[in-house]
Amino acid sequence: MLVSTTRLLGRGRILLRYPFKRICINMSSSSTSGKRLRVLVDMDGVLADFEGGFLNKYRARYPEEPYIALEDRRGFWVSAQYGQLRSDLCAKAISIWESKDFFIDLEPLPGGVEAVKEMAKMDDTDVFICTSPIKNYRHCPHEKYAWVEKHLGYDFLEQVILTRDKTLVTGDLLIDDKPDILGVEPKPTWEHILFTACHNKHLPVSSSQRRLLSWSDDWRAILDSKRQ
Repeated sequence: MLVSTTRLLGRGRILLRYPFKRICINMSSSSTSGKRLRVLVDMDGVLADFEGGFLNKYRARYPEEPYIALEDRRGFWVSAQYGQLRSDLCAKAISIWESKDFFIDLEPLPGGVEAVKEMAKMDDTDVFICTSPIKNYRHCPHEKYAWVEKHLGYDFLEQVILTRDKTLVTGDLLIDDKPDILGVEPKPTWEHILFTACHNKHLPVSSSQRRLLSWSDDWRAILDSKRQ
C-alpha cells in the first residue's frame, strides 16, 4: 500500500499521513458538558500588524505620494480610502500587499501571539487562525502559513483556516477587526468580537456586539462568559 505524505513550506518535514483527519477531530465539539469552546482568531489586523506594515512599505515605495497616517485611517478597505485621495492611489495601495514578502514581513501586534498560545493550552478550548487570503494568490497563502509557523510554531499550521467566507466556519467566537463580516450564511454560529484597530476605533458598537480593545484587554473574561 502506498503511503501518502504532505510536505509544506519547502522544509522537507512531513505532516500527518491524513492531515484532514486531525483537523476534523480538532474541530469537533465533543464535550458532554456543552462548554467546549472553539475560538477563531483573525490574522491581519488582529495578530499581524497589517496597517503598520502597509504604511511603512507604501511610504518606502512611493515616497513622493500622499499617505494616510494611522490615526486618520477610516474604513476597513485601505485601498478605498487611498482612492479617495486620488484615484490612481487605489491601485498603488493594492500593489503593496500583492507584493512578495508583504505578509511574511508583518510584525506581530503586541500580546497577540502570546494570547493565542495561552488559549491553545486551555482545557476544552480549540483555537484556529481564520484568515482570508487576497484574490491575487501568488504570494499570500504561502506567506500566511509561513507567518504562523514563524510566530506560533510548526504544529500550529494544522490550526489554520484560509477562507474568503468566514460565515461558513463553525465556531463560538470570532475575534476579527472587520466591522461587518458577511457571507452566504446569514446567521453564523460564532459571536463576532470586534478587535479594535485604527480603522474601526471611531465606530460605535451596538449593544449586541462586544469589542476587544487590544490583547492587553481581558480576553480571558470573554472566553469565560461564552462557556456559561
